[in-house]
Amino acid sequence: MTLEETMTPRQRVLAALRGEPVDRPPVSNPTNVATVELMDLVEAPFPAANRDPEMNARLAATGYTELGFDSIMPYFTIIQESSALGCEMQWEQKDNWPTVRMTRPIWNGPEDVKIPRGFLQHQDTRTITESIRILKRDYGRDVAIIGKTMGPWTLAYHVFGVEKFLLMSIDDPDKTMRCLDRLKEISVLFGLAQIEAGADALTFPDHATGDLVSGEYYRKFLLEIHQEMTARLPVPLIMHICGNTLDRMGYIAQSGMAAFHFDSRNDPQKAMQAVGGRIRLVGNINNPVTLCSKGPEDVRQEVYRALEAGVQLIAPECAIPLRTKIENLLEIPAAVKDWAAERL
Repeated sequence: MTLEETMTPRQRVLAALRGEPVDRPPVSNPTNVATVELMDLVEAPFPAANRDPEMNARLAATGYTELGFDSIMPYFTIIQESSALGCEMQWEQKDNWPTVRMTRPIWNGPEDVKIPRGFLQHQDTRTITESIRILKRDYGRDVAIIGKTMGPWTLAYHVFGVEKFLLMSIDDPDKTMRCLDRLKEISVLFGLAQIEAGADALTFPDHATGDLVSGEYYRKFLLEIHQEMTARLPVPLIMHICGNTLDRMGYIAQSGMAAFHFDSRNDPQKAMQAVGGRIRLVGNINNPVTLCSKGPEDVRQEVYRALEAGVQLIAPECAIPLRTKIENLLEIPAAVKDWAAERL
């Protein structure tokens, strides 16, 4: 049986984020689905596609035009703000991710945290806002445009260095909170700029991952800040944290955010139980093994597993490996549509 779709992709994504009925579960990409193949297809390679609005929009649009996802995500990395703040960058080539040189932090404490004049006009922040304007103009009536603004914990890793910041959180929690309170203003400023440019929703990555900190750390340092973000950024927010996060999902569900984008290291059934219907889940198709190394049938099995658990929006677990095969990405919406048709 063929599924008759009655909603546009934009309607579908936004309804799912609000917890409203949908014609089928949306296939969304809160982080990134750019690949080397797609870069070649539209002549928009890394690193230039991270720094040029026209190229950025061209590559981002392929998530909808070539892969059939219900949303478009133009912010491929996690480093645009950090570059504009003055962090030293390593831009790499098209088959590798640009990164912040973590060994050379730019700040030492809360008194150093200042938003540079012209932050929103910097090439690497302006690329995102201008790309969103282009995408809103060309696709915004039909497709959900999702922006991304880094949370203060992620920014802290970049500007202070991971080890230094984590040691600060142990040795001086009050100083850590002062840092986060200042850094959150960067999250708000860049988020509002993307909303003004036309973003329908924002991904909010804040990498307090299970590999580095406990669920209690999330409650202590981030829960109230994330609740504040939902009040100050007037679009649906999609929290993203990598790793095993079952121990903090109960807290994340109290954040007021629309959804949580979660990792394949979390069983989808257990994740649904942990959030208890208080927040929608997005995910959690495995990247390095399933999407990058296996085939479409394996992708289909993972999609069905997430759907059977009740996951509301289906997506890769994080930004996909740049060498991911397009056939595996195409299988995600195909499997979702078949699953929905089987239940008519």
